[in-house]
This record gives sequence, structure tokens and C-alpha cells, in this order.
Amino acid sequence: MTTPIPYRDITPAQLDTLAPGTRRIDVREPDEFTGPLGHLPGAELVPLDTLERVAVTWPREAPLLLICRSGGRSARAAGLLARAGFQHLYNLAGGMLAVREPLPG
Repeated sequence: MTTPIPYRDITPAQLDTLAPGTRRIDVREPDEFTGPLGHLPGAELVPLDTLERVAVTWPREAPLLLICRSGGRSARAAGLLARAGFQHLYNLAGGMLAVREPLPG
């Protein structure tokens, strides 16, 4: 018996398909958030090492998009939040590197 994945990976092209009001939680460090890759509009900076403490007051049913540099930390963050009872979690696959990648053509 396999355990279902507690979050869904989405690509930068799928960002517009998320429900209105989906919170964008960037789990990078402050210098990364303001650095060359920038951040998504409306993103909230919640570094990974503070996430569990900060998220205790968040509604568990609210949709959350987790963002980092390459998708690894945000996947870990999604797993942590899933174990804490959050139900609608999305991981930005490839992170901000994928967002900033030039389009082919």
C-alpha cells in the first residue's frame, strides 16, 4: 500500500491555474528573497526554519503554494505542513530558477 503524496507539484506555467486567494509562501532566506532571482508577486517570506512555528495560526484548509530556489526546500516545507494537517498544498517544481528560465524559442 502506497501513501498518497501530500502535495501537488506545479510548474511556473500552471501558476495561473491555482485558486484565487492561494497564499504564496516563499521558504528561502531573506537575502535570497530580495536577491537576483527575486520573488513572485504577493509572496510572503517565511524561511523554512521558522515555518512550523509561524504556520500554527494558519487555517489548515487554506490553499498554500510553497516556493524556494529550486523546489527542494519547498517540497520539504510542503511535507512538514502536510504532517501538520494542511490539506491543499502545492510545490513550485523547479522553484524560482524555473520561473526565471527563459522561454524556448
